[in-house]
Amino acid sequence: MTVSILTVKNLSKAFPLEGTVLKAVDDVSFHVEKGEIYGLIGLSGAGKSTLVRCLNLLTKPDQGQIWFDGLNLVDQSEEVLRDKRREMGIIFQHFNLFMRKTVRENVAYPLRIAGQDKEAIKERVDSLLDYIGLKAHAASYPAELSGGQKQRVAIARALALNPRLLLSDEATSALDPVNTELVVTMLRKVVDDLGIAVVLITHQMEVAKVLCDRVAVMEQGRIVEENTVEALFLQPQEAATRRMVRGFDEDIPLERLAAMTEAPVYRLGFRSDSVRRPLISDLSRRYDLDVNILAGNINALVTGDIGYLVVSFDGNREHEAIALEALQNQGVEIIRLTNGQNGGLPS
Repeated sequence: MTVSILTVKNLSKAFPLEGTVLKAVDDVSFHVEKGEIYGLIGLSGAGKSTLVRCLNLLTKPDQGQIWFDGLNLVDQSEEVLRDKRREMGIIFQHFNLFMRKTVRENVAYPLRIAGQDKEAIKERVDSLLDYIGLKAHAASYPAELSGGQKQRVAIARALALNPRLLLSDEATSALDPVNTELVVTMLRKVVDDLGIAVVLITHQMEVAKVLCDRVAVMEQGRIVEENTVEALFLQPQEAATRRMVRGFDEDIPLERLAAMTEAPVYRLGFRSDSVRRPLISDLSRRYDLDVNILAGNINALVTGDIGYLVVSFDGNREHEAIALEALQNQGVEIIRLTNGQNGGLPS
């Protein structure tokens, strides 16, 4: 039986905008389990950052419930909220470190605010700096660190009070690929070692795919689809999800795919157990079909490698239908992208 550490129900937040109202968060519901990395992914303006600020009540929602540790935070006093925020560490896109404080002083800051004694603070900070591999930089200032080192300091600071939940708001989007990989590795280590749950806000599918256990896709303030990362890659159901996945896979618009051939175009999704098997060449020989491969890729996810091919078939349509059924029986996910015959798109 899984246990939810955070449950959000029907959350909404709107802002006045030039004589109208912008629904930044619109009737959002989800839950996060203990030890899980739950991703909220979407393009800029989807409502992700407003949502994460609502989760710890830094922004008060207009309606809805946020259940954490058996309490609906929306109904709690400011005093209770202060206590509960200490159980929610937060990591920001631009680090939010004190530039005039050393690495040690930055990590110690929440411990000092919580009123812990000097010896306890020193012991905890030493332990955290050792954990993130920056003990040698304890006396350094943020300006002397790389972006990845700054973010690791921010992670250590977020962990200082032993939180049960981490809120990560675009923690990797200001970093180069090398430092992004370092921070991603550190976040996975935190979850594996400490069992902390993470809500990961990102617009980077390449980050979500290697970190998240489940992902919710946001568009215009709403969650339009939620599933495991593998399921979203193999068989995205909503247009926004297909754009996120296809935007990472390849950049060929559906209309261009449709124009490439008069035959129907399919997206074939291969799980890890079939991604390296020669299913397509076997299919071509067995059913006397020519396979036109229009696009393809392999992605490494948390659960293993998955792949996709965008294909059309030249040959007998009855053979094509039988071949597609055979692929489905072998666990291949199939999405029809175009109808064929002058390149029509599915209705």
